[in-house]
Amino acid sequence: MTAPHTIAVLGLGRMGAAIATRLAEHHWDVVGWTRSGHTTGAVEATGDPKDAVAKADIVLLALFDGPACQQVVDHVRDSLRTDTIVLNTSTIAPAEASTLARQLGQSYVHAPLLGSAPAAAAGTLQILAAADQVALDRARPALEALGTVRRIDDAATAAALKLIANNSLAGAVLALRDSLRQADALGLPRAQVLDVLELGQLGGLVARKRTFLADEPTAVRAEFTIGALAKDMALLAAASNTPLRSAAGLADTPSAHEADIAVAATVPAVEDAVLEPLRAYIRGHTTGDASHFRDAFLPTAHIEGIRNGAFVSWCLDEYCALFHGQPAPDEPTRSRRIDAIDVHGTVATATMTLWHGADTFTDIFLLVHDDGRWRIANKAYHRNA
Repeated sequence: MTAPHTIAVLGLGRMGAAIATRLAEHHWDVVGWTRSGHTTGAVEATGDPKDAVAKADIVLLALFDGPACQQVVDHVRDSLRTDTIVLNTSTIAPAEASTLARQLGQSYVHAPLLGSAPAAAAGTLQILAAADQVALDRARPALEALGTVRRIDDAATAAALKLIANNSLAGAVLALRDSLRQADALGLPRAQVLDVLELGQLGGLVARKRTFLADEPTAVRAEFTIGALAKDMALLAAASNTPLRSAAGLADTPSAHEADIAVAATVPAVEDAVLEPLRAYIRGHTTGDASHFRDAFLPTAHIEGIRNGAFVSWCLDEYCALFHGQPAPDEPTRSRRIDAIDVHGTVATATMTLWHGADTFTDIFLLVHDDGRWRIANKAYHRNA
């Protein structure tokens, strides 16, 4: 490029700073702005975004979310030149992308990025670009300095595809969490576990994030934060109106939202206190002693399901009356397994499978934390004969 253009980068967080630095290194005239006032020494910065966009051929948005994009666009719109391209690399909801595309018309390029700050610095991002052909052609040199451009039909689709891509990343983080929790339960050395995981399907993630996953992680700045990925998963769940396990799993990570996503994989398993009422419930079945059920359940609990083709709803006394202090004759062949438990503050849900002779039961529990301990508030079950 023999005649550098001017790019205003609005948002100089991790990603925006990496983008601005990369473009400056490729001979673009870059002026930056950030609401926090934090700037990167690699590019010129201004305290007013209107000053930044007034002389820019391209205005690149690298902001946290849709409301931030809308607020900044509203603030600078009157300062945009008629021929300025607005290039939005932010991860936002499909509806938010459509709104911005409608407001800005043919000058808008929606271009969410696949990859983190190191990929931006290296120019190896994958870029999902939706735009009018003329606008895309004008933005392409800047985009190609950052990575590989894939054209997408419209802004909403590009935004949705970015959320889907991040969902796969969230799923990998939570799968890694499960593996590390199981390894911890088995007493396996963390370094050895990571060595083996690098050989499998999660190998790329483990290799990239090993500094965050070790027993004594190195103090390294986050590449992609838990808070940002949790935000993206909440956007996806809202846009699809479909339950999304990763949205809750990340949102409930008891770590600073500014921590790297890999830290979410190192969260220990739930405390024994949450599991104790479920273990008491298992002891009730193992021994036939109803006192274990009274210990496991709240006195107000109900046990509900379909029995002999009819819906039943037992109070705790009625349920306990089914047991007579003796284990079932075939107890040695029976088994139970706690399949999943999710804690959300003072409430939790759990799933258990019980193999009782010819019948297999799936039990779903709602637990609450009250008066210093966890108890089962209600149980619903399915019987598969």
